[in-house]
Amino acid sequence: MEKTLHKSLLYEEKQATKWFLGLFYGTFLIYDVIYYYLFPILPWGSEEGISLSIKDYFLYLVVGFLVPVTFYLFKKKKLWLIKYLYFISYTTITMIGDIWYYSTTDFPYSSGNLVEVVIILFAPIFVNKKYFYVVFLGTTIKYIMVGLFLDFSEVMLPLLVVIVLYMISFIILHRIISYVETVMSSYDRQIEGIVKGIIATLELKDPYTRGHSERVAEYAMSLATATEKFDKDELRYFYYACLLHDIGKIHIPDAILTKPGKLSNEEYDIIKTHPRVGAEAVEDVEGISANIDVVLHHHERWDGKGYPDGLKGEESPLLARITALADAFDAMTSSRSYRPALSLEDAYERIIEGKGTQFDPKLVEIFQSIFPDWEKIHSKHNSN
Repeated sequence: MEKTLHKSLLYEEKQATKWFLGLFYGTFLIYDVIYYYLFPILPWGSEEGISLSIKDYFLYLVVGFLVPVTFYLFKKKKLWLIKYLYFISYTTITMIGDIWYYSTTDFPYSSGNLVEVVIILFAPIFVNKKYFYVVFLGTTIKYIMVGLFLDFSEVMLPLLVVIVLYMISFIILHRIISYVETVMSSYDRQIEGIVKGIIATLELKDPYTRGHSERVAEYAMSLATATEKFDKDELRYFYYACLLHDIGKIHIPDAILTKPGKLSNEEYDIIKTHPRVGAEAVEDVEGISANIDVVLHHHERWDGKGYPDGLKGEESPLLARITALADAFDAMTSSRSYRPALSLEDAYERIIEGKGTQFDPKLVEIFQSIFPDWEKIHSKHNSN
């Protein structure tokens, strides 16, 4: 994920976790103080008082032990694990404690407390469906297990309360997720619009490359998807980086970009600066900079004879190698100022010939299997 975006998400997760911990410990302590110490002295309280049991002392021990563990997880930036750890620990201990305590006494079953309610109602704040379902299933299983050991009729009321609370919680979670998805969709449209506006400006400098960036992005997305190594979000941001892979050419003089003949060594050296210039241009752009290697290394070769850094083999990132293959294929099948376009068949053969020298051998094999899709992409753009 993009660095700035990742930092923002980490910050939000940290804030949500702090609120969760504050409410958990605050509710846990306040509830027990009221239940064990204040309630017995109230007019309607029990004259005999309510005493702490072994399960209560054990629960205090575990909850206290979780404090240093929490600090450790904060330090290691494993914030996502904290909420699972607290829920699973608390639910497991209270379940075992209830089964043990009520199976050895004649008291009617009475369980569930404010801490459980807080965990349930607070679950949506993490905007995490997986955690929400873990909490729902975990709490439900707790009461089912208690019912199996005690009496199902005694757990029906707390189980019903849990279901009602989860219905409320689920509605809140659904609304939050819908809002987040709407904001992200709007953000993505804005990013794509800005990127395409920049590409249009670049194409004004070099009319021979009109449509090149979009075609390369589509070819590359097809190849990246076929590798089955990237999720939806990674591919989305990769697409934007592909669109901007040649952004550094804005820095190249028009006379060099549109020169009809062969470039001199000095002119070619100038051309070779565009990946680094482009990388510098997008290094602080949220949503793009995570894939800055696509911009910087899309002219590297498998044999190490590319530029700007002469990376060899897998030294070049996979997405950059994917873009390099897509970029080369589109360059071959597009008319340029110094030569006409090659046929798809000729370009296909040249990609095969470059296996193990210019291109990643495994990617070439995948390219061969998805070539019909590339033919469709090429046909679609040529028919416009």
